[in-house]
Amino acid sequence: MSDFLSIKRELPELGIGLGLRRELAEQTLASTASIDWLEIVPENYMGLGGRARARLEAARSDFPIVTHGVNLSIGSTDALSEDYLRDLKELLNYVDAPWWSDHFCFTSQGGAYMHDLLPVPLNMEGARHMARRARQAQTFVGRPMLLENISYYMQMPGSDLEEADFLSEVLERADIGLLLDVNNVYVNAINHNFDPYRYLDKLPLERTVQIHIAGHSHGPEMIIDTHGAPVIEPVFELLEYVLRRTSVKAIMLERDQNYPEFSEIIAELDQIRTIAGASNPLALRGKSA
Repeated sequence: MSDFLSIKRELPELGIGLGLRRELAEQTLASTASIDWLEIVPENYMGLGGRARARLEAARSDFPIVTHGVNLSIGSTDALSEDYLRDLKELLNYVDAPWWSDHFCFTSQGGAYMHDLLPVPLNMEGARHMARRARQAQTFVGRPMLLENISYYMQMPGSDLEEADFLSEVLERADIGLLLDVNNVYVNAINHNFDPYRYLDKLPLERTVQIHIAGHSHGPEMIIDTHGAPVIEPVFELLEYVLRRTSVKAIMLERDQNYPEFSEIIAELDQIRTIAGASNPLALRGKSA
């Protein structure tokens, strides 16, 4: 058994959570009976004071918090930023996060920040490169690290592996955890014409610590991962499929735009909780379970 799988067994079971978004912060922080934990984008809080820090302090007093970053750029050939990792480590220590996460992607190249989560070439050289950097980042930060499968809208030149095989190589070589986004699996399966269940079967699902679930939108030629719509039934079915096959520590609903009435968000959280309880009652047990 890998060291990470031993670590996973000892991680806390957080339950059903929501992202802490400025537009919904007041209602979110008042919903301790319905929301077990919160996820933050660390770049919004690293080294900051004022309202952002006050919001984080209020959240920290009532909820467990984990971070989900966008600037690590683990797939880039630029050197990992020690300044970024140092600020991230300070924030993680402040909120006492049980784990932290970022994405299987790159967001910078040649020192230029791209403002997007960009796919990497899916090949063994890239997998070895990303795994080496992931090990370095996890060692520097000193807390369990997860990477998330992204949605992507083109195949990168130089790819000769299936995505699930590439992710598996990175996870196992780096001995890190998986943040599985089931909506991204669905979006990519539709856009790139593959079977999402076969994809899930090829992943080392036992490494899944956290799950993201979200809605998406339809564009003229493909569907887009927007986090701005209700979760659809096929995505809920993928969630159920995963939970019947492995235990996880946390599930999070992502809603980042086009916000509905907050009661609708709570209703989706309740639906996720029902699925988790029916699929695998021992999969996770948050404070509301």
